[in-house]
Amino acid sequence: MSAKLYKKIAILVAILTLILLFKILNLGQYLNLAYLKESQASFAAIYVDHRLLVLACYMFIYITATALSLPGALILTLAGGALFGLVTGTIIISFASSIGATLACAVSRYLLRDWVQSKFGDRLQKINEGMEKEGGFYLFTLRLVPIFPFFVINLVMGLAKLRLSTYYWVSQLGMLPATIVYVNAGKELGKIESLSGILSPGLIISFVLLGLFPITAKKVLAKIRNTRKTS
Repeated sequence: MSAKLYKKIAILVAILTLILLFKILNLGQYLNLAYLKESQASFAAIYVDHRLLVLACYMFIYITATALSLPGALILTLAGGALFGLVTGTIIISFASSIGATLACAVSRYLLRDWVQSKFGDRLQKINEGMEKEGGFYLFTLRLVPIFPFFVINLVMGLAKLRLSTYYWVSQLGMLPATIVYVNAGKELGKIESLSGILSPGLIISFVLLGLFPITAKKVLAKIRNTRKTS
């Protein structure tokens, strides 16, 4: 076997090992709102004393989880909002999610092409048609209004004819509005100390934004498409 094939096999084994460890160690039990709320105070204390270390560890966990298409991205985003606040949380999560998504796309392109083709062939056809018509704007649309699940876009886009650098910056730009909304929701959830806190204005506004965002984004994108057609 060639050195290139050995390298691919080694990377694939490493990925499968990480996924297996995630399952065996039942790490998914830590990616839920209950654990987030219970551990918020201890994480906040550690963050005060070791900011850079906590930020680095958080980014590593987020990138790894996203790159391996593991569940829990939403919980990690809410946790980032609760721990880091709106501005820092948005910056860290925006870069971590985009880097992780690009790595997942690269893994799909160079290692899992046949499996992705057989698993998501029907969705791949629709996405390829959209890419042929609209190019990078179609990816931007998928990121802004997620018609397909986050991890499916990462895997299927690995088979599309799109540069990874383009995939990265379009993903970061397209996911940014939703990232801000979810980080803000996490920030507000982190403030809840009792049941009455559920009715706080900040949290109510966050949930209203979560509901209105997809509808607003669809209308904005429709107007952009109409403008492009008439121009």
